[in-house]
Amino acid sequence: MAKKFQTLKGFYDVLPERQRLCRFFEEKVLSVLDQYHYQEIGLPLVEPTGLFVESVGSHTDIVEKEMYSWEDHLNKDKLTLRPEGTAGCVRAVVENSLTYNGPVKLFYRGAMFRHENVQKGRQRQFHQVGVEAFGFEKPESDAEQILLLARLWKSLGLKNITLELNSIGDPNDRVIYRKKLIEYFEDNREVLDDDALRRLHENPLRILDSKNKEMQSMLNSAPKLIDYLSNEAKQHFENLCSILKSHNLPFKINTRLVRGLDYYNRTVFEWVSSDLGSQGTIAGGGRYDFLVERIGGNPTSACGFAIGIERIILLLEDLNKNNNNILPDVYIVNLGEMARPFAFFIAEKLRNEELKVSLNIEGSSFKSQMKKADKSGAKVALIIGDQEADNKKIQVKLIRKDGIQESVDEQTLSLYIKDKINFEK
Repeated sequence: MAKKFQTLKGFYDVLPERQRLCRFFEEKVLSVLDQYHYQEIGLPLVEPTGLFVESVGSHTDIVEKEMYSWEDHLNKDKLTLRPEGTAGCVRAVVENSLTYNGPVKLFYRGAMFRHENVQKGRQRQFHQVGVEAFGFEKPESDAEQILLLARLWKSLGLKNITLELNSIGDPNDRVIYRKKLIEYFEDNREVLDDDALRRLHENPLRILDSKNKEMQSMLNSAPKLIDYLSNEAKQHFENLCSILKSHNLPFKINTRLVRGLDYYNRTVFEWVSSDLGSQGTIAGGGRYDFLVERIGGNPTSACGFAIGIERIILLLEDLNKNNNNILPDVYIVNLGEMARPFAFFIAEKLRNEELKVSLNIEGSSFKSQMKKADKSGAKVALIIGDQEADNKKIQVKLIRKDGIQESVDEQTLSLYIKDKINFEK
């Protein structure tokens, strides 16, 4: 007996019902990105391991514990499946001199890989849309990206999502704050768990992000980075908040929000859904004004964010968003020897008119076909029997309008359907 294989832990198949929602999301996000004039860039799945060590940070969870890395036995290159997209995008900008003629706005999409605990909405292979803007130093760039996301949530029909904001200042601000934070944690050493003790002198800011319930009271009383900002960083953050308020976009300042990557400075933000439990962050990002220079480019201001597609799909499933424009416009029911070739002809003719058509070709009963027509999500069912094939008149049933049914001539069929379903090219 042949051996059966299964997907690896944390890797999964995307079945048609979920893939339909992925396509729905993709259409919406691409439309919004076009509105803001972001251009798509394609990036490799595999990058040099050193790229992530230098950019993400050697003391982050990603680099320490989560990367899929190996040495190519043919040429001894150290390689890594990308755990996030910003580092590769910055590498591409530097390598291809994309900012030579001025600022550039880019986005990318695809799979990322992290060897972490599998939870709802968190897999070892996951997918993101990443958005990056290079050469923009003003807070208007931060605000534009945040407003872009707000527009996307509205387009998708998502609810119960809140924006959390913070500023983590510039490197010099964090040097001063880091010293104060270490002193505070040393004074409260007995409360720190093993993970916090490990981070204490390597990456103390990440301790602020701990979910350990026994540490929350102590963390809430810790010094706040926002109190140690330079005048320039403070003004940048105040201007950003002012822009968002002027657009009536509500937000919460979360002084413990630091994000898990070392390259951030000044603005950091997350959009959090209350419908996903502990894994509620559906998008996050911020500024990284020093990363381009760190990996070999000229000093370049930059900001960006990533959207976690799997978590968005979970929300769309909860909203029962199956009735979207990827569903067929027309489902063709057909019975009889003459009906089958005529139905096939009608299906192709309607597709030539840019209608989406699902044709029943398995020859099941009328009752079964009508159930499938309803389940397909189509707005219109065409019923074709031998009589309809003979006189070239088709029975058109408006599934979503109380089952209204009319007999329509073949020549006027596509116009009739487009009118009834408010078809738009």
